[in-house]
Amino acid sequence: MARMEFDQIARNGMVLLGCGKMGSAMLEGWLARGIPPESVHVIDPAPSDWLRDTGVKLNADLPQSPAVAIVAVKPQMMGDALPLLQAFGNSKTLFISIAAGTSLARFSEALGTATPIIRAMPNTPAAVGCGITALIGNARASEGDMALAETLLAAVGTTVRLDDESLMDAVTALSGSGPAYVFHMIEAMALAGQAEGLAPDLAMKLARATVIGAGQLAAGSDETAEQLRINVTSPKGTTAAALDVLMHSDTGLPPLMARAIAAAAARSRELAK
Repeated sequence: MARMEFDQIARNGMVLLGCGKMGSAMLEGWLARGIPPESVHVIDPAPSDWLRDTGVKLNADLPQSPAVAIVAVKPQMMGDALPLLQAFGNSKTLFISIAAGTSLARFSEALGTATPIIRAMPNTPAAVGCGITALIGNARASEGDMALAETLLAAVGTTVRLDDESLMDAVTALSGSGPAYVFHMIEAMALAGQAEGLAPDLAMKLARATVIGAGQLAAGSDETAEQLRINVTSPKGTTAAALDVLMHSDTGLPPLMARAIAAAAARSRELAK
């Protein structure tokens, strides 16, 4: 973590509202990077044993003017949660929300139009430090605010910036919900292996290891996904036979994935209303 940002949080403190799976993953990353536990104030109605043992200030009095307030509660809990932080609105406190479907405009209405707010969408691989988070700030969020948010969220993976908040629905559909698609692909591959005679436990072991290994290859290569696919496809071989099915323009994976992600994006837009 950058020295200036470390000092800012250590001096003024930070507030984490909600510490479920994503909040815990972020907190673990921050503590590992050197943020003092006593600088972190966590509000959580049902703290885990792990959280109690971290040394953070739990459900205690909040700092007068924290450097950052992070909202990590589910969207349906937002109405009850935000009033806890309203006193920090219209000030220098930077708000970062990882709540899906809650717009910057809604936060501004609740916290005040002078409040710097950044909306972020991480995904569940953040739990193992391999997430990716898309961010966008409101008009009050400075470059320094964006840099601070990126530094904090880099504790659980990589970050990207968006140019338009409307793109957050597509991000939610692609990377936010995306891990579930990959998990389902593992299920489908294992079932297909069983259909070809493999024992269920062996089929699942092969499917899981194959997806994990392919992901690591992609992560460690500068080549595009297309080129990586080409590299492992021998003309008229077994992989080519399977890809003829998967890449079919009408019935293959591309149109199916397009429909799936469109459905997720549409649902994200509905939830934001």
